[in-house]
Amino acid sequence: MTDRPSAPPTLAQRRKAFRILCEARSAMVVPGAGNALTARVIEDAGFGAIYITGAGIANTLLGVPDLGLVTLSELGATVGAIAEITRKPLIVDIDTGFGNALNAQRAMRVMERAGAFAVQIEDQVFPKKCGHFEGKAVIPLAEAVSKVRAVLDAREDPNVMVIARTDARSIDGLDAALDRAGAFIEAGADMTFVEAPQSVAELAAIPARLSVPQVANMVVGGKTPLTPQADLLAMGYAVVLYANTPLQAAMRAMSEVLGSLHAQGDVNAVIDRLADFNERQRLVDKDSFDALDRRYRVD
Repeated sequence: MTDRPSAPPTLAQRRKAFRILCEARSAMVVPGAGNALTARVIEDAGFGAIYITGAGIANTLLGVPDLGLVTLSELGATVGAIAEITRKPLIVDIDTGFGNALNAQRAMRVMERAGAFAVQIEDQVFPKKCGHFEGKAVIPLAEAVSKVRAVLDAREDPNVMVIARTDARSIDGLDAALDRAGAFIEAGADMTFVEAPQSVAELAAIPARLSVPQVANMVVGGKTPLTPQADLLAMGYAVVLYANTPLQAAMRAMSEVLGSLHAQGDVNAVIDRLADFNERQRLVDKDSFDALDRRYRVD
């Protein structure tokens, strides 16, 4: 008797496996994507998870800064598109939850249905700003805790992780940010994320003071010192975000290649900077679509 092939893991099983991975605190490096093509490139490079970045969606879809301008429907469409083309775990940035606790609950339900493995909500005043911009403000702690509880109550799969982020470090100092994160943990947050620590010592203090897995955000040009993965592993971090490194790389490459095209009238000087036609089709998995076309073709 021939053994039947085992069924692939269900979404719930994959979410549970990702939760276990986060709880191992292995300083998993997770790049960010603002669109499905970037997600494909991240997966192709061998990373184990993808961060869906609100800033990246604002920059790539709308061409605007990270100032809270992305809507829930735009985020949901992006998450759905990415979930359709990858089975990698998706950490989704829902900013401030698009309003009050009720809005945050709806955002959670939309993201869970779209395929999120984890949802990150923050405590800034709406409309929020990038965590490395000046001029931010945070909502009262009681309101922030209420939103975290609302998001937790809204999830249907208990293995969908809720990451509670605080931006209080830049406003009230590290101790205040740690106190806020502690309150989010008491409310039930699975992970916390203290944004924009300003030294290696501050980075080290965060996982030392907080009981649940932590997120470190490496922002090139931001307030936090870029710290090697090995050091962050030793500190006890679970996830290390490079949320917009792919976007920054693409922006620089596009500017340089298009600048040369404009100056020279052709791409001969920068041809080695371009993915060739075959590489482009490989990255978007054209072969699998060709196979489906053959399977369903009516001659």
